[in-house]
Amino acid sequence: MKLYIIGAGPGDPDLITVKGLKLLQQADVVLYADSLVSQELVAKSKSGAEVLKTAGMHLEEMVGTMLERMREGKMVVRVHTGDPAMYGAIMEQMVLLKREGVDIEIVPGVSSVFAAAAAAEAELTIPDLTQTVILTRAEGRTPVPEFEKLTDLAKHKCTIALFLSATLTKKVMKEFISAGWSEDTPIVVVYKATWPDEKIVRTTVKDLDDAMRTNGIRKQAMILAGWALDPHIHDKDYRSKLYDKTFTHGFRRGVKSE
Repeated sequence: MKLYIIGAGPGDPDLITVKGLKLLQQADVVLYADSLVSQELVAKSKSGAEVLKTAGMHLEEMVGTMLERMREGKMVVRVHTGDPAMYGAIMEQMVLLKREGVDIEIVPGVSSVFAAAAAAEAELTIPDLTQTVILTRAEGRTPVPEFEKLTDLAKHKCTIALFLSATLTKKVMKEFISAGWSEDTPIVVVYKATWPDEKIVRTTVKDLDDAMRTNGIRKQAMILAGWALDPHIHDKDYRSKLYDKTFTHGFRRGVKSE
């Protein structure tokens, strides 16, 4: 028995990988997170495939359904939003499935963090400004480990991408400021990146909560924070070594500056 876990990408049905789409079109049974995955994408399943929504299922119910169909000899795919590795809750599914002898193949997808960066026309790692991106979430009803509090992570002053934090913006503001961030540090919020109703909001640490409230954003938002999101970054002279004509690397010999 084998289960395919496919990353559907952030929303735009064209952003699934070629491999993921091929598997979707071959599957006899498709289970998908209907609260997040595009219906247009799921409609690409083959004619006659059994398509099951999982938003209303609990873990054991969902895994039991997968096992039942696989034992019937059917090809089963599980479709997750974005990339399954980020807040995909796939490990708990895999634990139960592996106990039953199921082989698993994971097909990565485009994460919402990269779709949001693309929508914002942003490079998250700017030479001489920041070379690190932290992917995390604010602490809400679900706690975070002791050494992963946002205040502590933010002390690195690098780019931070916040998943699952749209309702916690007051807390986010407080923790950024506690970590020493200036109130005018740029933030870009991308609501439903790549969906038809995508919305991009540019704001600052100081105005984050007001901006979210004004735009009615309280879910399905990626929050990108840090000076890499400076709206005027394109007017500044940050350059990589990669394309510096004086820099020698394995494919090009640098030339001396005149």
